[in-house]
Amino acid sequence: MRELRVHKSGPLRGELRVPGDKSISHRALLLAAIADGTSSITGFLASNDSLATLTCVRSLGITVERLDGNLVVHGHGRHGLLPAKFPLDCVRSGTAMRLLTGILAGQPFESVLTGQEQLRARPMGRIVEPLTAMGARIETDNGHAPLVIRGGGLHGITYDMPIASAQVKSALLLAGLYADSPTSVREPGPTRDHSERMLAAMNARITANEDSITISPSEISPVSIDIPGDFSSAAFPIVAATIVPGSRITLHGVGINPTRTGLLDALSSMGASIAVKGFDTMSSEPVSDLAVQSAFLGSTEIYGDTVVRMIDEFPILAVAATQATGRTVVRDARELRVKETDRIATATEELRKLGASIEPTIDGFIVQGPTQLHGASVSSHGDHRLAMALAVAGLVADGVTRIDDIACADDSFPGFVELMRGIGGEYE
Repeated sequence: MRELRVHKSGPLRGELRVPGDKSISHRALLLAAIADGTSSITGFLASNDSLATLTCVRSLGITVERLDGNLVVHGHGRHGLLPAKFPLDCVRSGTAMRLLTGILAGQPFESVLTGQEQLRARPMGRIVEPLTAMGARIETDNGHAPLVIRGGGLHGITYDMPIASAQVKSALLLAGLYADSPTSVREPGPTRDHSERMLAAMNARITANEDSITISPSEISPVSIDIPGDFSSAAFPIVAATIVPGSRITLHGVGINPTRTGLLDALSSMGASIAVKGFDTMSSEPVSDLAVQSAFLGSTEIYGDTVVRMIDEFPILAVAATQATGRTVVRDARELRVKETDRIATATEELRKLGASIEPTIDGFIVQGPTQLHGASVSSHGDHRLAMALAVAGLVADGVTRIDDIACADDSFPGFVELMRGIGGEYE
């Protein structure tokens, strides 16, 4: 736990590069572990969450070398994992737990997955139900971790996901590598597709159409993976530069996978000045530079498929909305209730302390702006994205904003404070 004091900032200026994508880092490491040979991963995110995955992979008998911040993973193939001697600790990472459950459901041994209290409060029934239908035997604590997984003997199923979730989809696709027949997952809406892209690049037998993905049991090949900058991390300097008057920054090498860039659409509809400059691909992922200037924002409404494409960005979107003229409405976002915290409740509670006019709803929130925020003592609730959103809000608040625990930002964005200081953020 480490307190951060934030002062109202002058213009933010400069060029920066955010750390590697967390979602892709998890997937690259897990798939490399079950590939048949040695893979290299450049730009791996050394955050608390992805390092939890690294520790779990090593506990399953996989050798992983860390060289100059990059990884070399010596995969043993689909059936090369070994039973862990102790329960696998996913710390606070829902992605680690859910994706590992998919892989371990196919192993002929027993595994136990656990984590810190915050993670043990998150719902795991959404992966247990379909994996049980495939033949896995999984015990839970009333639908929560710890999970006791007795894997093996899986068969393919067709599963209609009741809610759009990339983690559920990915867990089933990973389990499908071990099934005796094809596994198909139907989505109610678009979710991030990093798993499908990576599996295809590693020669898995996978096909996708508009609303479903089918995977057949197959070995996967090792690859060299370059991980782009995490758009969800880029969201914080993007919004900061948008709402701090006179700001102008450029972010280099940011992943702009269209399943992740709902915030760009939302901010653009509010009048933000964000230019996508150049276009490239890194390991099948689209990448670009983003040039951001401060702008006067108007209100917007966010609902439907856009919600899934920006599910991690709502705390920082709420901050932007406090500086926008009019009534910003978010709905269809009930999933925010079961993230690291109930992000509808915690974002509302903490932004109100800063003077925001924000009201929670069952499946979202309503913000009336613009509001002159004022400094106050606020809590991150141990939620990395809420902590960073509050740190951005403090840049436009009068007085001093004190955030009780900024250290949790390391779950996804190690070096956040230093990077923001580098472009002019007033942090101490």
